[in-house]
Amino acid sequence: MAKAKYTRGKDGYFSTRIWDGTYDPVTGRKNRKNIRSKKSSGDLEKKVNAFKAEVEQRKVVRGTDITFLQYARSWLEVYKNNSENGTKAMYKNIIEKHFTVIDHVRLQDVDRIHLQLSLNHADGKERTQQQIMMTFKQILKSAVADHLFPANVMEDIFHNTDSIKYHAKEKRPLSESEKKAVFSADLKQKDRIFLYIIYSCGLRRGEALALTVFDFNLKKKEVTINKSHEFVNDKPVQKDPKTKNGFRTIPIPEKTFPVIDHYVRELKASGKIYLFTMSNGQPMTKSSYDKMWARILRAMQDVTKEQIEGLTAHVFRHNYCTNLCYQIPKVSIKKIAQLMGDTEAIVLKVYNHMILEKEDAKTAVNDAVNI
Repeated sequence: MAKAKYTRGKDGYFSTRIWDGTYDPVTGRKNRKNIRSKKSSGDLEKKVNAFKAEVEQRKVVRGTDITFLQYARSWLEVYKNNSENGTKAMYKNIIEKHFTVIDHVRLQDVDRIHLQLSLNHADGKERTQQQIMMTFKQILKSAVADHLFPANVMEDIFHNTDSIKYHAKEKRPLSESEKKAVFSADLKQKDRIFLYIIYSCGLRRGEALALTVFDFNLKKKEVTINKSHEFVNDKPVQKDPKTKNGFRTIPIPEKTFPVIDHYVRELKASGKIYLFTMSNGQPMTKSSYDKMWARILRAMQDVTKEQIEGLTAHVFRHNYCTNLCYQIPKVSIKKIAQLMGDTEAIVLKVYNHMILEKEDAKTAVNDAVNI
């Protein structure tokens, strides 16, 4: 005779706990329902199978007729309200441009085919497809936490959908001719100062544009980063640095300090506050910045035969970190991360191949043993 699957407890009931297809929003653990039967182990097994079938059929969630698109818009407005403007703009673009292809699909009817339809809508654009996949997953995870979508179905959707193979373009430092052009180009004073600061201090574009005369300690030859500007509908909006590590103080190198020092003192004497402004004295808008950057590129191109392509302010930041990494062990990875306003993990992830290039394991072992 086959052994019964479940045994009777001291209370006289056969019982077990079965996953209901949802997760606890705080702990992330699976929520389980207690199922009981006073009749027999076989009767409990029938109840268990019936409940599992309900979970598979998406019945163990709160009923709603909201569409996936409607929920996505609410998710962005409510749960992503405090995200950076650039991040919110990305989410909005994905929702309004790519999720509209499934605009009449109920949230609780969403399946793998609907994710694939959204991905197909951006065919050939791997980065956009990656953003679609990420946004779709975040929305469904939120719906699971709101008990509007079964977690097991969400897992099946992504388990059975091919991942997006996207590789970002490899970051590059400045070429030798671009480095020379930084110092030989015929630039307006403001343009030159901006270029010198991002070249010699490795600031993000927004951090440089937010600089004021009060951020400089000219006696110590340092600049402190405590804010940034981001563009919202062309206008500059002040915010904190990208992360808490972004609050930092950076030494200004001897090569660029005299010019920066002179410029900051001039601004202080004239009563001006921001380093980079428009003709009306207000911080730069996106369109104003684009014009300045176009001038810088033209001036640099005029003094080099090499065609300058893909040169952005971020390339200068990458060049700064690249040069610092080549100074190891004079400077530690921890200190490089501090100067960059990043974590050590990020520096290692992006620049580890350069650090490995500098390693000389054979010499290091010999030196260690021959002490």
